[in-house]
Amino acid sequence: MSSVYINSASCISVQDTLNDNILQNLTPKNSSNIIKAIEPNYKEFIPPAMIRRMSKTVKMSSVASHYALKEASIEQPDAIIVGTGMGCSQDSEKFLKNVIDNHEEFLTPTFFIQSTHNTVAGQIALGLQCHAYNFTYVNTSSSLEFSLLDAQLQINDGEVENVLVGSTDEQTDRTMELYCLNNTIKKETDLPVDYLNSTNNGVVWGEGASFFVVGKDKNENSYAKLKNISISNKVELNEVQDYIQNFLAQNSLSAHDIDVVILGFSADADSDVYYTQAMKLFPDSSLLYYKHLSGEFNTASGFSTFIACHILKEQQIPEVMMINAEKKESVKNVLLYNHLAGNDHSLVLLEKA
Repeated sequence: MSSVYINSASCISVQDTLNDNILQNLTPKNSSNIIKAIEPNYKEFIPPAMIRRMSKTVKMSSVASHYALKEASIEQPDAIIVGTGMGCSQDSEKFLKNVIDNHEEFLTPTFFIQSTHNTVAGQIALGLQCHAYNFTYVNTSSSLEFSLLDAQLQINDGEVENVLVGSTDEQTDRTMELYCLNNTIKKETDLPVDYLNSTNNGVVWGEGASFFVVGKDKNENSYAKLKNISISNKVELNEVQDYIQNFLAQNSLSAHDIDVVILGFSADADSDVYYTQAMKLFPDSSLLYYKHLSGEFNTASGFSTFIACHILKEQQIPEVMMINAEKKESVKNVLLYNHLAGNDHSLVLLEKA
C-alpha cells in the first residue's frame, strides 16, 4: 500500500491546541481525575440558533474540521470519515432520561436522532453541503486508526484525492459518575498522578476532537507521510515485541530506524505494562508519552497523531513529553503505539513529509 500525506492537522483538547507554538506551551494535567477540553468561541463558527441544538462533540468537531480544511485550502473534501468511541453521549443521556421521565411515552425524536454516532460526520457534511462518501467508525480506541486506514485505501484505489479524517469524544456527567464507580477513573486520593510509575489502576479522563486532511499529493504545508497502520484487538503481553517488530519488518524498517516512539502511558498500572514492554525494543529512540497532556479517552490517539505531525514538521521534541534522555536533532520516522485498557492495540507509522 503506497503512502499518503497528512496535509493539515487541527485539534481541540485540554491543551490550547488551536493557537500557535503548540509544542512550547504543553502543560501536564495530573492534579484532576477528569479534565475538560478548552473550547473556542463557537459563535465565530456556528450560527447561534444551531449552537443550542448541538452537543459538545458536534461543536468541537465542526470547529476542528473547519480549521483542518482551511489549512489545507480545501472547500469540499472527497470524503468525510470520523472515528468516535462514545459518539454523541450527551444526547444519548438526554434521550434515555426522557424515556425514564416520560415512562416511555410521548417522546420527541430529536435527542434520539442527534444521539447516533454518525451525527458528527453528518453535521460536518451538512455544514459544507458535501454529498460525498460519509462514514463513521466506532471501534473504541482504534476508531481513528480505522478511519485513517479507510482514507488510505480509498486514495490508493483512486476513488478520492483529499479526505477529511477526524476523531472525537466528549464527556458526560452520568457516564463519568459510572466510570468513577467502576474504578475506570482514578480516585481523588490517587492524585496527583505519576503517569510513568503508577502503582494503582484507573486513568485521568479527557476529551477532544482532532481532524486531519489526508491527501494523495504532498504540498508545501504537508505535516507527515502516513506510511502504514496496524490494528489488533488482542495482543498478549509476551507478544508485544513481536507484534511491533513484525509491523516494522513489513515496512522494511528495524527498531533502530525509528527516531521517536510515542507511547500511550495512562497511569493505569495493569495496562501500562504493554508500553513498558515495548520501550525495551527502542534503546536508541526518543521515547515520549502524551496522556498526561490529553487525558485518556477512546480517541486520545487523535491528540498523539496531531502532536506527532507537529514534531515531524517543526523537527522539535517537547521536553514535557520525554521519557528518556535521548533527544534526536533530526526526526524522520515516528511510531505511535496505543491501546485502551489492554484492548484494541494500534500502531501508526509516520514519516517526515
